[in-house]
Amino acid sequence: MLGGVRPSAERRSWWLREALAAEAATAPHLAAAAPPLRGTTTADVVILGGGYTGLWTAYRLTEIAPGARVVLLESDICGGGPSGRNGGFATGWWDELPTLIHRHGEAGAVGIARAIDEAVDSLGSWTERHGVDAWYRKAGTISASAAPAQDGGWLEAVEACRRVGEGAAFMALSPEEVRARVSSPVLRAGAFMPGAATLQPAVLARALRRVLLERGVVIHEGTTVTELDGERPGWLGAVGAAPRRAPTGRAGPALRPVRVRTSSAAGNGQVTAGAAVVALNAWAAAWPRFGRRLVTWSSYIVLTEPIPDRLADIGWTGGEGLADARFTLHYLRTTPDGRIAIGGGGGRAGFGGRIGPAFTDDVQSTVRAAAGLRRLFPSLRDVRIEDAWGGPIDITADHLPMFASAPGRPIHFGHGYSGNGVAPSVVGGRILAALAVEAVDDPALALPLVGVLPRAFPPEPFRYGGARVVREAIVRREQLEEAEEPVGRILREVTRLPKRLGYHLGMD
Repeated sequence: MLGGVRPSAERRSWWLREALAAEAATAPHLAAAAPPLRGTTTADVVILGGGYTGLWTAYRLTEIAPGARVVLLESDICGGGPSGRNGGFATGWWDELPTLIHRHGEAGAVGIARAIDEAVDSLGSWTERHGVDAWYRKAGTISASAAPAQDGGWLEAVEACRRVGEGAAFMALSPEEVRARVSSPVLRAGAFMPGAATLQPAVLARALRRVLLERGVVIHEGTTVTELDGERPGWLGAVGAAPRRAPTGRAGPALRPVRVRTSSAAGNGQVTAGAAVVALNAWAAAWPRFGRRLVTWSSYIVLTEPIPDRLADIGWTGGEGLADARFTLHYLRTTPDGRIAIGGGGGRAGFGGRIGPAFTDDVQSTVRAAAGLRRLFPSLRDVRIEDAWGGPIDITADHLPMFASAPGRPIHFGHGYSGNGVAPSVVGGRILAALAVEAVDDPALALPLVGVLPRAFPPEPFRYGGARVVREAIVRREQLEEAEEPVGRILREVTRLPKRLGYHLGMD
């Protein structure tokens, strides 16, 4: 039962509370090492956002441009957003191979998927090299059907992997093979991705912050960006002329500097930089330059009490990640002390890029996540839920992130991870760092992810209204399918509408 557990924006995620407590005990001086910006300053590169994408970009800059002055701006604290709230899954993209092939061809798709696999491995080596106990465990992840309607949803990707010579990267599992890894009366056949890992996401984010400070990166937390290159986010209203938004391209030399204005408890600030990296993820949806290509969605996680003996009873002792095959999937993982964290992606859409209480304070979404745990593991119905939290995810029309540059300006951006950004943000940071300092020989820039923008969504209020209607229809359809009840024709057609309109979203 949820009991008195309620998600709230006023309360940090369990991951982040654990990470901050450990930090306070071992390095209390770090708490004040990133004061709010006040006044004016300059930088070679200014980074907007202190989540994984911004942090990995800064880290990569310290490697390829060690003399550069890098300033990172974060409205909360580093790791306070989705980077400290996500499920801690570092998974590959082999299950996305059909989409990648359709978008980039077989060679490009395989190159991208291999780069993400390398990023998963690099997370383990990075934490080891920097002495970080982020619970990194490369035990793979299982995708399994939890209802007849979900059966076979992985087969196209499994076949695509086999066809390109990567059959071991994503392998079909029989119902017996699924049960051998985790026993559930609901789970059926599925697939296994051995190259995936789990970790403690907030510990990773805070460790990145520490290492960056040690390397001389200037970090200003509690500092909200209010203007970028003459443009304001929608919640502040327009100022001046909106920048030209033509198809993306890399910035050329000798461009005028970028000006960033900020506000904080310490006062107003300004950064003038040779280049800017926008790593705002879901918050980018509020900026006119980026908003039409993103839909924001909430996702919630609930965490059980420690139950190591009960995990042994169901055979889930290998540390594998687990997800069902719904569109609004449930994603689950265990912790070293024997807890289960389960999240659900069937939350609420945001209007105009605003990240409000629906993303952090929605009890109904946490109830749905807890109900998913009870359905998948009815033997655990009496297990106590000890914590719950939510956060935003940013979704593009093809469910893949974008990394590109503003036309004619030294402004580079990366977002749209669709809730799967732990490993891809490592690659994104390399791309954005190379763009920022024009490191044209960096292999990351050869990935076909660079410079390709997904299809735009309709303007508001149609974007929000459409997302809300389709979301409710998908949730309802999947509830009926799990109960093995008939789905009406109108409901089925509404859930198919996004794909009929050319978006890689919704259901078949």
